[in-house]
Amino acid sequence: METGFWKKGGLWATVQWLLMGGTLAAGPLQCGDWPTTGSRPAAIFLLIAGASFGIAGTGQLGRNRTILPEPKPGSQLITRGIYAWVRHPLYTSVILLSFAWAIGWQSLAALVLALATTGFLDAKSRHEETRLQKHFPDYPDYARHVKRFLPFLY
Repeated sequence: METGFWKKGGLWATVQWLLMGGTLAAGPLQCGDWPTTGSRPAAIFLLIAGASFGIAGTGQLGRNRTILPEPKPGSQLITRGIYAWVRHPLYTSVILLSFAWAIGWQSLAALVLALATTGFLDAKSRHEETRLQKHFPDYPDYARHVKRFLPFLY
C-alpha cells in the first residue's frame, strides 16, 4: 500500500539517505587510498563551498524545504539569493560535501559513492523539476535562466 510519503517521492529520499550514509561510513572504514599531497586543501575548499551552498540554500528556502521531490502545499518558488545562481543548492551542497569527505579521508570507496550520489541527485533533480513545473507556472522560465548545480556551468 502506497502512503503519502511514497507518493511524494519517498523512494528518492530513502536512496539519497542511503547514499549519504554510505559515503559517511566509507570514509573512515576505507581510507588512505592515495597520498595526502593536495588532498587536505582540496577537501577544505570543497567543505567550505559545500557548507556555503547548504547554509545559503536552507536559509533562503525556509519552510519550503523538504527532502521529497514533491513541493510542499502552499510553498513558494524561491528565485532570490543562492537560488538566483543555482536551482538546487542543497543538492550542490550534498555533492560537494560528499567529495570533501572522500578526499579528506583519501577513500576510494567514498569517492565512488560521491560519484554515485552526484548521478543520483542529477536524476532526482530532473524528476523533481517535472513536479516543480506543475506546481509553479514560472518554473520553466526560471530554469532556462538559472543553472542546475554550478553557477554558469551546469
